[in-house]
Amino acid sequence: MRIGIDIMGGDFAPLETTLGAIAAQKELKSDTRLVLIGDKAEIIKVLNQENVSTDLFEIVHTSEVISMSDHPTKAFQQKTNSSITVGFHLLKEGKIDAFASAGNTGAMLVGSMFTVKAAPGILRPAIASLLPKESGGWGLILDVGVNADCKPEVLQQFAVLGHIYAQSILQINNPAVGLLSIGEEEEKGNLIVKEAHQLLRETKEINFIGNVEGRDLFNDKADVVVCDGFTGNVILKEAESFYAMIKKRGIKDAYFDRFDYEDYGGTPILGINSNVIIAHGISKAKAIKNMILLAGNVCEASLSVRIAKAFSREIVS
Repeated sequence: MRIGIDIMGGDFAPLETTLGAIAAQKELKSDTRLVLIGDKAEIIKVLNQENVSTDLFEIVHTSEVISMSDHPTKAFQQKTNSSITVGFHLLKEGKIDAFASAGNTGAMLVGSMFTVKAAPGILRPAIASLLPKESGGWGLILDVGVNADCKPEVLQQFAVLGHIYAQSILQINNPAVGLLSIGEEEEKGNLIVKEAHQLLRETKEINFIGNVEGRDLFNDKADVVVCDGFTGNVILKEAESFYAMIKKRGIKDAYFDRFDYEDYGGTPILGINSNVIIAHGISKAKAIKNMILLAGNVCEASLSVRIAKAFSREIVS
């Protein structure tokens, strides 16, 4: 297995991204090779500072960087020797099995759609976020930011994507899928949610349990919660703010500690023809390490292949 890492992506690159790669390399299986994509001199500088041999990694030199403020589409097309653009070309050519970055999320999405492309049958790819459950387990919510406006058929596909992710990565057998609404009754919600509810009831390949409310996000009622990206992003940012406030007030709590994004590193882009992982732009070494480990898990689970096969069987009409 070969995992490509965008060393130049993120607010603390290339130092923290390289340190994260060093930490991940120690935990990965011996047959996994990390490909560090970025400014070779900067990468070697950090490796030397940490007394780490360059032989442990493959380094692909790039001379350009897509910054967080760059326009995603223009930057991806114009900065052809950037770490993100080169990473996607390596992925498309099969020279790496996964590509992970804490860089410009928009550029990562553009790269996914322009190079490896969406899997046949997918209307819109999605990204998900983990939900720490009070019982100690994990749930999943999607979409959390890519698709602000969604048609009912798109929400139906998100349910299938979440079902496959929960089975493959979270190891949940027959995950319970809920649709986020303003009430449990099927007649509750806006027009899109109501229509999506009917579609999900007819989707035999998932365990649809009906509507769930905001208060159900962190209990065990649903393993997968489906919503549009606008709503999901608001929920994600609110959870992050509560964690930040608790930490700021010096409150130590084992449950709320699980809201630390650094512990799970990132999320795969679901519904594309390969393995692409994105992480928070403020990620430091710990988060980068966990992003890379997640990339390895996604590859081993053949997540993108399972999704492609599922939609090739026309699970979603």
